Amino acid sequence: MAPLAELTDGQWAVIEPLMPQVRGRSRPYREHRQVVEGIVHRYRCGVAWRDLPERFGPWQTVWKRHARFSRD
Repeated sequence: MAPLAELTDGQWAVIEPLMPQVRGRSRPYREHRQVVEGIVHRYRCGVAWRDLPERFGPWQTVWKRHARFSRD
């Protein structure tokens, strides 16, 4: 398990196959686990998107991916 992980390795093993595959993009996605853990952290702590810790990457990336997953 990664340090300060929001999800256990077992939980991530269930979620990972559901993530979109990176194919033919000019720029690869930020690591899915990092972004999903940012989403989980935001809901667990009730913080605003802009207050996410830096370990989850740019808050805009986490927010955009959450919005995309929600639409899908």
